[in-house]
Amino acid sequence: MAALWPGPRPGAAPVPGALEAVVQALRERADASLAELVEFAGIPSVSAQSAYAPDMERAPGWLAERLNRAGMEGVALWPTAGHPAVYGQWLGAPEAPTVLVYGHYDVQPPEPLELWNTPPFTPTVVGDRLYGRGVSDDKGPLLLSVQVLGAFLSAHGRLPLNVKVLFEGEEEIGSAHLGDLVAQRAAELKADFVISADGGMWSADFPSLTVSGRGIAALDFSVYGPARDLHSGRHGGALHNPLHAAAALVAGLHDAAGRVTVPGFYDGVRELSSEQRAALARLPHSDAAYLDLTGAPDVYGEAGYSTLERQWHRPTAEVNGLWGGYTGEGGKTVLPAEAHVKLTCRLVPGQDPDDVLDKLRAHLRAQTPPGVRLEVHPSDHTGRAYALAADHPGRRAALKVLRDLYGQSPLEVGMGGSIPILDTFRSVLGLETLLFSFAVGDENIHAPNEFFRIGRLYEGQEAWARLLWALAND
Repeated sequence: MAALWPGPRPGAAPVPGALEAVVQALRERADASLAELVEFAGIPSVSAQSAYAPDMERAPGWLAERLNRAGMEGVALWPTAGHPAVYGQWLGAPEAPTVLVYGHYDVQPPEPLELWNTPPFTPTVVGDRLYGRGVSDDKGPLLLSVQVLGAFLSAHGRLPLNVKVLFEGEEEIGSAHLGDLVAQRAAELKADFVISADGGMWSADFPSLTVSGRGIAALDFSVYGPARDLHSGRHGGALHNPLHAAAALVAGLHDAAGRVTVPGFYDGVRELSSEQRAALARLPHSDAAYLDLTGAPDVYGEAGYSTLERQWHRPTAEVNGLWGGYTGEGGKTVLPAEAHVKLTCRLVPGQDPDDVLDKLRAHLRAQTPPGVRLEVHPSDHTGRAYALAADHPGRRAALKVLRDLYGQSPLEVGMGGSIPILDTFRSVLGLETLLFSFAVGDENIHAPNEFFRIGRLYEGQEAWARLLWALAND
């Protein structure tokens, strides 16, 4: 696979002389780097399902051992009330800045298994892509940062600046215990700012830097009717069907124009300026290409906003699951005893997750019809929206690195998804976070047939090397 190491792009700046040995070391290890990713992604570290508990112990151990081999110091597994975090450091540059590198080793569940073309935990190379659960989110982007640290230490015996790493195992379940860990270990995590290996680029066709992300608030609710499933012929029409009631509650979350109907939901939400809307309109986005990518027949959403405005800068309320009654083969005429719904809201600056959850609970209770009982179960999966200031030195350095690497000015884009720990780093440690990932938004993350472009592994390695050098020298 070394042949997939990308050559210089037209207009790309040459590798700084001080980095030539580092990049050469990475180039020589190209096949080994890919083999390591195959091994790492072959560990089914699914944090959401207890059946994978042994693998959730194996993955951080593998990662700690890799950090030790890279030459990092103080490598340890930091326990939490859930899955452990992996820590390491190199602090041999007292006059240089200190960065905290963040990523996560846990992955989403692989279901539905029947839709995978290759086994999700047997990473498989197909052409210039590696298929497998977690290869893009976040094991490939995380691992390449470790490989770069190892290349610096093997080529020069030192890093250009001080580096601490913190890799967690609960990002896919809302970083439920990482906030407490960060608060407890605040002194050890002291740094100038964070570089996140999580996140992603907007498009494979254009270099981009993600500078904002939406927040999140999640809850489940259940609707209960009779004490047990009943015959729908004998009892239908005489008792309220919990599935009907749940469907009505879901349908009542939006009006005909796609706007969320929860009272007070938009409190604090700021409208985009005309300049911001114009800048978004200039991005190389096509609704037709987006529909081709997603396979949907048409775009849909809050009226009066473009697709990118809806994805990056407007709040949403989305149903992630709705079930109840009989769903097996054939028919079974039952009036179900209960129905269940999972909801997540994506939030924008000005919205507080706890406030949104309070309003959502009140709305659901007010709209619950007679004849059924509602139970609401909030989730710990919450986080505020995030944006990195335009004048942040990490942002300036990353833009220059991407320009030098790709030979063209990168796009500055938003992210519709959420990384709750960004708010924790800001509120607990006072640190801003630069999102510097080489995953791409079309790589089927959280879906069957997740993949990672192998060339991005190597592009990401060179970019991280350039970034660490630039932060130390500029």
